[in-house]
Amino acid sequence: MIRPRFICRFARLRGCEFLLLVAALAMAQPAAADEATCGALRNAYGPFDYRTAGVAELQLVEDYHFTAEVEALNSGKSCAIGGDLDYTLRAFPNHARALVTMMNLQFKARKDPPPGARWSVSCYFDRALRFRPDDATVHTIFAIYLMRLGKTADAVTQFETAAELGDDSGNLHYNAGLAYFELRDYDKSLAHAKRAYELGFALPGLRDKLRKAGKWAAE
Repeated sequence: MIRPRFICRFARLRGCEFLLLVAALAMAQPAAADEATCGALRNAYGPFDYRTAGVAELQLVEDYHFTAEVEALNSGKSCAIGGDLDYTLRAFPNHARALVTMMNLQFKARKDPPPGARWSVSCYFDRALRFRPDDATVHTIFAIYLMRLGKTADAVTQFETAAELGDDSGNLHYNAGLAYFELRDYDKSLAHAKRAYELGFALPGLRDKLRKAGKWAAE
């Protein structure tokens, strides 16, 4: 098996524009529309479900492509940051932390696709949700991304899906509360805020917004 590290180093000689080393695996059927735009999920290594992957599978990719330096957007490990993230997300399309990092890279670089990435950030979310549509965490992260793009109504749809799939995290409730507040649905915003703070979410911003709007009762 070709180690991921060597694939990326080979690509670095070409500006980290990875060669697709999976020609023998090409599908005989015409690609679906989303595949035409965002690529097929079939990959030389994986794809694997991030939630259930074994330690060895994760380490083989993360040790060479998703290090602390990559996650912090300080520097790439085997090539450009976007290239390392691309490799990680092709092996583990629903790798939650890598998706967050790819999103942050877009906003830091102010480019979409981010430098070194193969596709747009929305494509990486498309691929993650095509791969595992039941992954509530991906829906939550996608919702936060949509909020950052100003697509609040679309974000709410993703938050609702995430909640239906079982995400009851403070992260979901806090950000959903912000989204509903922006849409002036104060009742839902308050309900999510209460749940977020019950779960110990620390940021006071949503509570402060609700207080200023007269929607948070004095304690």
